[in-house]
Amino acid sequence: MNAVKLNTKCGKIKGIDFGEYFEFRGIRYATAERWKYPVITTKFNGMYDAIMFGKCSYQRRAFEDDEICNAFYHKEFRQNMNFEYSEDCLYLNIYAPKNAENAPVLLYIHGGSFTGGSSNEGHISGAEYAKRGVVFVSINYRLGPFGFCSHPDLTDEKGRCGNFGLYDQLAAIKWVKDNISSFGGNGDKITIMGQSAGAMSVDILLSTPVCKNWFGGAIMMSGGALQREVAKPLLPQKTKKFWNNIISKAGVNNIEELRCVDPKTLYYAWFEACNEDKLSMLYTMPVKDGKIITKNSFNMSTIPSDVSYMLGVTQTDMVPIVLEGVTKRFAKAIIKKGAPCYVYNFNRDLPGDNSGAWHSSDLLYAFGTLGNNWRPFEDVDYTISHQMLSAITAFAKTGNPNCTEIPDWQSGYAEPMRFCENTRCEKWDTKKLFKNTFSNNGAEF
Repeated sequence: MNAVKLNTKCGKIKGIDFGEYFEFRGIRYATAERWKYPVITTKFNGMYDAIMFGKCSYQRRAFEDDEICNAFYHKEFRQNMNFEYSEDCLYLNIYAPKNAENAPVLLYIHGGSFTGGSSNEGHISGAEYAKRGVVFVSINYRLGPFGFCSHPDLTDEKGRCGNFGLYDQLAAIKWVKDNISSFGGNGDKITIMGQSAGAMSVDILLSTPVCKNWFGGAIMMSGGALQREVAKPLLPQKTKKFWNNIISKAGVNNIEELRCVDPKTLYYAWFEACNEDKLSMLYTMPVKDGKIITKNSFNMSTIPSDVSYMLGVTQTDMVPIVLEGVTKRFAKAIIKKGAPCYVYNFNRDLPGDNSGAWHSSDLLYAFGTLGNNWRPFEDVDYTISHQMLSAITAFAKTGNPNCTEIPDWQSGYAEPMRFCENTRCEKWDTKKLFKNTFSNNGAEF
């Protein structure tokens, strides 16, 4: 394994030279104590060793056998892989083309319901984008009770409450803007990309005044507008009863005492409270914190018009008919604002079982990581992957996904690009999506 060394604004850093591209793993972009907002890294101590991936946030698989508690996604994305977990998890990875200068940047935020996932699972890689001239960044952020506790008593002197995981994402983006030129990227040409909870995060970050005009493009996969329209952010006061229950289950008296319990005690007090409350998902998601999300900054009328959009869902996605409707309405609202919006519907039923085009299956194609998966992929799968990689690369470079590898793709929502055995633009197969909603074999986060 050959090493590469760079000088950055933070100091010297050592990564891996893979011949066609460089890879830097586990770069600390910030530090944060429990339920404190992140402090961005501005200086490395000596030569920073970016050879190994950083730790990811505590989540269920940190305490239990992932092969049992999340069997489907373990087999698809994490089989035979090892991960380390910590509350100290604010790390990012960079895949950079060799000799790049002012290259476009594609920054990816992973999904997992804001409670699971990490930036270096088997389906995530920026290698193919680096080979195509794009600097790719993937980030970790705090999850679950560590990243999205919103008890009102945590309100700080600036009036902020909760959303620690979102502030982590902001810190990562700010670090990239300030430092990516050292890796050959253009900090003023960032396309922000996310899937599921990551897509919901992208949607929020686009609208917040905190990072206004930071992005040139946005890619939202299986999650765009879900919080604008369906799972709308609550006020912290609405979550207080839920978090008070967690305080009780942890055997402490208040939120400050809960701040000091060990990670496992906190996690299982939260986990038990979630199992008792059917609305628990809403209580461990982004809230109206008064800065990133306010009543006036995040709704269907506050969609920015100065970026290009790509929205996508899969044919066997969570609740397919709902996602079709939300995606079409979101795209319509974006276009009405005057921004281009390219919509796709991933239609390839993955070989190997009858799960179809399950939630997040398109990621294997979008990252070119089919070879990391157990399924008996065929030539057509690699063709679809090449098409998606090419379209996303073109989008990152120009704000338009059109390229020689795919048919003409127009901005609009009536005829999405259908990535499948015969990739083409075609009307939504609403009848099939409706059927899939009630006979869905696909996995869900």
